[in-house]
Amino acid sequence: MAVTIIFEDQAVSVEDARAQGDDLWMPVGELQAATGWELKPQGLCRDERCVPIPPARREQFLRAGDLVNLAALARQLGQPVVHDDSHALWFFGESADARRATLASLKAPDFRLPDIDGNPHSLSDYKGRKVLLLSWASW
Repeated sequence: MAVTIIFEDQAVSVEDARAQGDDLWMPVGELQAATGWELKPQGLCRDERCVPIPPARREQFLRAGDLVNLAALARQLGQPVVHDDSHALWFFGESADARRATLASLKAPDFRLPDIDGNPHSLSDYKGRKVLLLSWASW
């Protein structure tokens, strides 16, 4: 059964991924396409950033040389992980450090929502202009 992985707001279906409790094992060859991370001799790397795999915990990250535990990587990076086994869905959130840096920047994230007539608007459409955002929730 395929597992849907949501990583950095991109959903990817990984056919050969296997959930085991709070671990998600997936083929090393599919890791980069799903997350941007790849296995290198120095550890799990993305661009210039590498996370060394602790030798004493190697079996928590790698299995049989061709499987990698994406949940273990997320835990090492401080990313929250939520999964729904009944729907084969795994979500990997942004780390607390990244969220803290975003909040400290005081820069609102860009988003796109429709107006009352269904016309889409992005926050970036109003760059350089003052914008008042109103929200409401029934709860």
